Amino acid sequence: MMGRTMGTPKPRILPWLELQLNRGQLEGVAWVNESRTRFRIPWKHGLRHDAQQEDFGIFQAWAEATGAYVPGRDKPDPPTWKRNFRSALNRKDGLRLADDRSKDPHDPHKIYEFVNSVGDFSQPDTSPDTSGGGSTSDTQEDILDELLGNMVLAPLPDSGPPGLAVAPEPYPQPLLNPSLDNPTSFPNLEPSENPLRRLLVPGEEWEFEVTAFYRGRQVFQQTISCPGGLRLVGSEVADRTLPGWPITLPDPGASLTDKGVMSYVRHVLSRLGGGLALWRAGQQLWAQRLGQCHTYWAVSEELLPNSGNGPDGEVPKDKEGGVLDLGPFIVDLITFTEGSGRSPRYTLWFCVGEPWPQDQPWTKRLVMVKVVPTCLRALVELARAGGASSLENTVELHISNSHPLSLTSDQYKAYLKDLVEDMDFQGPGEA
Repeated sequence: MMGRTMGTPKPRILPWLELQLNRGQLEGVAWVNESRTRFRIPWKHGLRHDAQQEDFGIFQAWAEATGAYVPGRDKPDPPTWKRNFRSALNRKDGLRLADDRSKDPHDPHKIYEFVNSVGDFSQPDTSPDTSGGGSTSDTQEDILDELLGNMVLAPLPDSGPPGLAVAPEPYPQPLLNPSLDNPTSFPNLEPSENPLRRLLVPGEEWEFEVTAFYRGRQVFQQTISCPGGLRLVGSEVADRTLPGWPITLPDPGASLTDKGVMSYVRHVLSRLGGGLALWRAGQQLWAQRLGQCHTYWAVSEELLPNSGNGPDGEVPKDKEGGVLDLGPFIVDLITFTEGSGRSPRYTLWFCVGEPWPQDQPWTKRLVMVKVVPTCLRALVELARAGGASSLENTVELHISNSHPLSLTSDQYKAYLKDLVEDMDFQGPGEA
């Protein structure tokens, strides 16, 4: 379908949609009753392994019809197409969501119904859409659309390749926990924008809490925010030309008394070389070892590493390896807020210089390092405080070093679901 040309009025969504239904050329878009008042729209998430481009044809067609997307000129952005299509439908009083089957495991779709006759809409819509409201519905997507109003959401900036990029960085200061007494809105954020989208903004600094243990004894903890990621190193003289802010693990002499253990820990630290690098690109956290120390990792509970099973993997040397995907985390978090499923895991544990402590006490390992992305911890704590229990509570959220944001629990759930739409077409492991 050709995009809208300069000077061509923007089509109206309802007569345009009726035309597509009568043509029957878009996969899964069809009338479902003889009177032609109800119709179905495929609503498959891109995180599904069976997702095909044809499943999202209606969203692309509307983007082309409105001029938001011109094939060959614009970069395809299916999450934004889908979001804008949904927003356009939910703003129309003559249409209602009759049946939401988007979670059907075999045929995810939605059934819409024309409340009134579509009528004669042959004249195109040349006036701006200034209606601030939307149709009233109990679905979380409609709650979100009421929050977003008539905003047409632009695609997120391109995050670029997931590789470890070298860039000059200011000296990062350890961040104190901001006060929760006076929640304010996010700085530099439009009032109707989903604040959770900042989790995916390229260049947005993530904050990490890094804790080191020698033979089970905590010897170091620091909370740091750095745009280029971090590197765990064993010496102050580590190569500072490498990307990522170096975090020097302390000498064991200040905390251990056993000289034998002290010697072994120093040997492990000396083999860290360029360090163990951790950084974010897109919706992924990546890790890479730049030294000689074999390092194993697992996503576990925050309090204790899961030593009952093997590691999730070994950090590769001299190439990046994904260690945490934000997409499945958000999906699990939504399930948790709805009262089913366990709390999603977000804490990375690294066993440095030795095999993972499978079926053994982790406190016997020489060097264990825990890394907590504090924004993910905040999302889970928010769910525990209100999102998973009550729709009446007002809860507060911190992402990175931003000011706290006050949210009701139903707003929080709606923002989470909208964030999944942003990540909808990014499979696991993609940036």
